[in-house]
Amino acid sequence: MEPLSPNTEVRLTVSQCFRTLTTSTNIKDITDALQTLLCYLDETPGSTTPSVQRAEFRRAHYTRTLQLLINNIQADWLHSLTADQRTGLWDSLFLHGPPEQALLVLMEGIGQLRPSTNLDHLVSITEKFLQSGRLADLLWLYCQAAPSDSPQLRETLLGRIVALPDLTANRLHPNNRPLFLPQQYYPLLATEMLSALERTCQALRGGTDCSLTFVAQTLGKACVQGHSDLLLAVMAPRLSVCTHSDMVWQRVCWKLLENVPQRWMEAVLTGLVQAVSGPDALGRIIGNLVLRNKKAQFVITHKLLLLQYKYETKVLRTILGYLAADRERRPLLVQVLRCVCQAWANPSAVKHTPLEQQLYVSKALLLSVNLLNNSELQELRSELLQCMLGGMQSHLDSGVVRIRHMGMVVGECLSSRMDINGTKLKFEYENDEETQELLSLMTSVAGDEPEPEPEIQVGSPKEVNEVTPSTVSSQNKSGPQPLKTDPDSDLDSDDELTPYDMSGDQEFSQTSPPRYLRDCLETLISSEDATRVELSLRVAESLVRKNVFAAREISVQLTKVLLHMEDKYSINCFLSYRQATMVALAVTDSIPVTQYLTTEFYSLNYSLRQRLDILEVLALAAQELSKPITERSDPSIGAAASSDLTPHAGDNPAHWRQVVEKRIQSKTKRLSKGATQPPAKATPNRYAPVAGHFFFPLLRNYDKPQVTFDLLGSDHLVLGRLLHTLGLFMHLAVNAPIAAQMGRSLLDFVWALRYHVDQMVRRGVLFAVCSVFLGMPSKNLLVDLSDQLFETRSWLSDVAEGDPDADCRSLAVQSLVLLDKSLKKQLQDSQALSVES
Repeated sequence: MEPLSPNTEVRLTVSQCFRTLTTSTNIKDITDALQTLLCYLDETPGSTTPSVQRAEFRRAHYTRTLQLLINNIQADWLHSLTADQRTGLWDSLFLHGPPEQALLVLMEGIGQLRPSTNLDHLVSITEKFLQSGRLADLLWLYCQAAPSDSPQLRETLLGRIVALPDLTANRLHPNNRPLFLPQQYYPLLATEMLSALERTCQALRGGTDCSLTFVAQTLGKACVQGHSDLLLAVMAPRLSVCTHSDMVWQRVCWKLLENVPQRWMEAVLTGLVQAVSGPDALGRIIGNLVLRNKKAQFVITHKLLLLQYKYETKVLRTILGYLAADRERRPLLVQVLRCVCQAWANPSAVKHTPLEQQLYVSKALLLSVNLLNNSELQELRSELLQCMLGGMQSHLDSGVVRIRHMGMVVGECLSSRMDINGTKLKFEYENDEETQELLSLMTSVAGDEPEPEPEIQVGSPKEVNEVTPSTVSSQNKSGPQPLKTDPDSDLDSDDELTPYDMSGDQEFSQTSPPRYLRDCLETLISSEDATRVELSLRVAESLVRKNVFAAREISVQLTKVLLHMEDKYSINCFLSYRQATMVALAVTDSIPVTQYLTTEFYSLNYSLRQRLDILEVLALAAQELSKPITERSDPSIGAAASSDLTPHAGDNPAHWRQVVEKRIQSKTKRLSKGATQPPAKATPNRYAPVAGHFFFPLLRNYDKPQVTFDLLGSDHLVLGRLLHTLGLFMHLAVNAPIAAQMGRSLLDFVWALRYHVDQMVRRGVLFAVCSVFLGMPSKNLLVDLSDQLFETRSWLSDVAEGDPDADCRSLAVQSLVLLDKSLKKQLQDSQALSVES
């Protein structure tokens, strides 16, 4: 009889063991069968099982063996085994065989079993599988000669490895194990991948070829599923250290990233540029990948710089520094700079992109320019000059202050870098954190900062010898200085007396301020004396508020003088004095002054600054008039005058009642949780009767372009401020009889501007809509605007979802909330009336 072939012998032995495990109740027979199956996994040099049989078992029978064990996990014989026998025989079959087959069977078993002790046992084996380094064995298996498995099987295995936390969470929740949580699993997976890469490096040094395709696929799939931060936080620092001086590691990293599938390349690179410590580390890890891979080049040179803007400045430094670090990659830096210049100088981008993206592009522009050498700078000189001039014009035309500041800072930095004819631009702007960060981008990060000069010690000879008369005068002006006496001095003893504190003294002037308002007006019109003009301007507001009847006689004339007045003498606080006086005039004599100001707003030969001054004065006056009248005095008297003329508390007959009431309230203990104070009573104000005079004249002639003024054309800043002012007038007119008419008119006015290109104008439109919903009564809102509410709501929803400006989105959401509250309140009131009737 011919001997059996190794494959046939293994098949017969495995079949006999399967029959024993499924039918026998003898523990000894069962342990012998398990031991026989385990012998096929023994890889020790002294193993008695031939290697051919072991290979055949692994290839054809291992998966069936594990499936049989899981299907019979409820058998009585398994519970009859001791703990050592279960660990040494049953568990070992899962932990010592081919890792890819074991992982697939374990995940399949966890998905099939119901919550029970058997499921807990299988989960514990999976934990041991991960903790014993079997994932590294699995990855290393695929790094060697590619296994002869099907693409479908490899794709399934890849999905199980990457999605293991999701699979276990769906099955084990809420009793999931800590090791299966993403915070622990993905760092473990990263460690196992590094172990497989280390084995690959050792094999390459020994002359053995390896494949990194499966490891690259695992990395790409994990990153595209959103776990790049957990993975690369472990891998990037280690790869940076290993590639610092080891060319084999560099080759392995370059090959790893080249093998990442194209559809996952963006996720890997995006996570990598955030995880590496700098451009040098990125260059060592990815090499010249941007030159060989079109997808990587698109992500690095375009998408991360121009299409996405959520990353920190560190990422920009890393990307641009990586492009500038190698001679072969520097042409890409020039290409990037050209694209960034076009994006920064594009007027449409300034109007339609979010402010955060414009700031991001500005940072990229400054960093790119700072990395150019002299020859590249000369080559791009004309393009940079065109970018600077066009981009500054687009930014300075914006109505948003931050965008204008951005244009100023970038213009200064570009002119300083190009050094055009030795001239440098210089603007005046607020030096906040944003502008400081932009300015800091023109300085190198490492090693280029000058050392600070040593500080001069107080009392050193250098400090004493360099004291100048200007220093002495400045010290005297700053306040009294302690007298330093010298024991060898021959000065008189009177010099040791402490001088008087004269820091609060004012300079004496022979010119006295005017006491009459007409004298003040004559001085402002005809006087050429700077001192008299300054004194008249200082006291003008107080004279207007104290002399109401005199102010009404010349209110329009004085307003006209102040509106056209220029700061010829460089008076301190000139603008604040001028504005405060015009506000006082508008409050004191509201109708004539507002008629004059609103008429002049659309007149010829006024600068944009004067038109903005008109809007500011009207807004401040309306706010002051809208304050409740609490004093029992003439309503025409201004708020400041009323406060100045408030009688003494003892003269008020109701004063003692208020004192007693306050004492009673402070001493009384109340047990109820309701309101202890009576509801606030409605109080009149001085704005409601004149609200129409502030509001309606500003709605005239807005669509008629003048010679020096085009409200619906290029003057976006004034249009945005006008919308905010009209919205403020509407908000202050709440509960006024004219509020409903104002709301209808304002909504009709802003409806044509709701899709304006300038974000400042869109903010004004949305603020006005909010004011309409706040100021109009709910009944009028539903009755008078019923035809427009549906379309308005749809428009607000679109803005809240898709407007590029964050403030516009926020205002749209607030408007929707206010509209819903108003409609809900009106419906509730209607239902209450119907129930009562």
